[in-house]
Amino acid sequence: MSIETFAIATSFASILFALWLRRSVTLAPDGNPRMVEIAEAIREGSQAFLRREFQAIFWVGLIIAFVLWFGLGWMIAVGFTVGAIASALAAYIGMQTAVLANSRVAERARTGLTGAFLLAFRGGAVTGFLVVGLGLFVVAGFWKFAGGDYEALHALIGVGFGGSLISVFSRLGGGIYTKAADVGADLVGKVEAGIPEDDPRNPAVIADNVGDNVGDCAGMAADLFETYAVTLIAAMILGHAQFTGSDAAILYPLLLGALAIWASVIGFWFVRISGDKIMRALYKGLAASGLLAVGGFYWAAQAMVANSGSAYFRSIIKIPGFSENYFKATLVGLSITFCIVLITEYYTSKLFRPVKSIAQSSESGHGTNIITGLAVSLESTALPALLIAAGSLTAFVMTGNLYGVALASVAMLSMAGMIVAIDSFGPITDNAGGIAEMAGLPEEVRDVTDSLDAVGNTTKAVTKGYAIASAGLASMVLFAAYTEELAAQVNSVAFELSDPFVVAGLFIGGMLPYLFGSLAMRAVGKTAGSVVQEVRRQFKEIPGIMEGKVKPDYARTVDIVTKAALRQMILPTLLTILAPVLVAMILGPKALGGLLIGVIVTGFFVAISMTSGGAAWDNAKKYIEEGKFGGKGSLAHQAAVTGDTVGDPYKDTAGPAINPMIKVVNIVALLLVPFL
Repeated sequence: MSIETFAIATSFASILFALWLRRSVTLAPDGNPRMVEIAEAIREGSQAFLRREFQAIFWVGLIIAFVLWFGLGWMIAVGFTVGAIASALAAYIGMQTAVLANSRVAERARTGLTGAFLLAFRGGAVTGFLVVGLGLFVVAGFWKFAGGDYEALHALIGVGFGGSLISVFSRLGGGIYTKAADVGADLVGKVEAGIPEDDPRNPAVIADNVGDNVGDCAGMAADLFETYAVTLIAAMILGHAQFTGSDAAILYPLLLGALAIWASVIGFWFVRISGDKIMRALYKGLAASGLLAVGGFYWAAQAMVANSGSAYFRSIIKIPGFSENYFKATLVGLSITFCIVLITEYYTSKLFRPVKSIAQSSESGHGTNIITGLAVSLESTALPALLIAAGSLTAFVMTGNLYGVALASVAMLSMAGMIVAIDSFGPITDNAGGIAEMAGLPEEVRDVTDSLDAVGNTTKAVTKGYAIASAGLASMVLFAAYTEELAAQVNSVAFELSDPFVVAGLFIGGMLPYLFGSLAMRAVGKTAGSVVQEVRRQFKEIPGIMEGKVKPDYARTVDIVTKAALRQMILPTLLTILAPVLVAMILGPKALGGLLIGVIVTGFFVAISMTSGGAAWDNAKKYIEEGKFGGKGSLAHQAAVTGDTVGDPYKDTAGPAINPMIKVVNIVALLLVPFL
């Protein structure tokens, strides 16, 4: 069996496994009529948002597809379309499963923690295995469809561009939606009206729950789909450059991806909860998947070594000049995965110093909460940066070339199935808690959903750290692919700091993540303002809401935030596409190279600081709500609510959206190479 055939077969197995898990979730009881009614409102709101979002994206995508067709050929245009459709599909099906699971998890919580936990994880695993299955299928399948030669390799860049564009829209649109609804609901409901979170009297409460799905579930699915696909494509391009004439070097990343999927399918069954150790149960599955992947990667490396002693290995296609050092590079990538998970948990969990320090500083007021939160967000960038630097250098020194760094990136992304499963666990448990509150379920049920939700907050933060770190490593590989492609067009190219064009590009590139982040934050503020006005209007004009005699107009709030979020996401996305085009056409390839370096460096730091800092603010508030430093209603709690309100668009809108933004800029640069 050829490598691409094995990869395609594995991708089908992953998709089928996801669909089987989805069916097992839908067979669970979905609760009483009130729970079903709330879940249906969340489902309808989520579907309405994605439907409108994809309609808006369709017209933008259609224009880009025509430009690619006439500028670079029909194959790249088709690849762009395929990548966009697959990314949208991963986001849509994953979100659909999350909204099907939420009321079922709340209902299962009646039986205790274990059953509710396993059902929530199954719901999240649907998205995880869909992401890696679709990602591997699209890359391997399109390579085979396009002819399996250099032209096919170049056409794969279009696939990456399509996936990345959907990812930016999903992350940005979903992030604006979820945080505008959340902030608007909190500012009027919790702060002004003094009603609890997820109170059914709040007109924005359904929009808030919808936002958890379109932002954290659909957005993350699209994000890691494109990161996974783009990393495979960049590694394949570098394999062609390093081992010219060897198809095995091009296909080797696909083999690693396929083996990791089988490791994750087996690792899924290791997720078992003992007592109330929820996070430990999730880590069991991740650790088992990683250890099994190590075995698979070792087998794959042995198969590719030309002088392998085994007769079986000698019968497999081999790569001239390949050594076991490339296996060691994959170990570096897996190690980065586990280290980044631990680092992010340290900065975002209630168990450790950073979150506790923000909570403690809240005793002295709003200002000190903000100052400490900003300090933690800045500090949280140091260890991930050192880890990525050490990992990339180690992989390069081991192998002597950038292909080793690319394989480390592929190994890191190969765990995406389990990582996305752990991430999607978060919005499912968050919605389950909201449904339990709105449906008036017993206190013991709410205790179970609260425990799951608290861990879900940490898992969402951890996976965002993973996504951004993997994007940083993947972007380095994309930049290497840009230089290789450019060198093939031009006799020699060097990016030197003594060259004013390179320096100009560096400054422009370094500015882009800050400007993009500013536009995203402003978008949340404007959209949240619309939500605040609508909630205030309903409290004032609809008598009986506060007494619980009349239901608020949830649908109107959902509609307002949907329209505003979609309107606000266009400008930042266009900035991402147009900036590299304008720099390339006006200043040339060296300035474009400088721009890529600037985007990678500042984008990585801005994204990490925003996501980790925002999650730390959030969990500091929850830490106080557990009774620390005065508990709910205290001055410390009021200050923590302010910090959480600032941190929300940090961690769920601007920070995560910068991740795909970095890769879109790099992919556009790759597409521009023939014109340079």
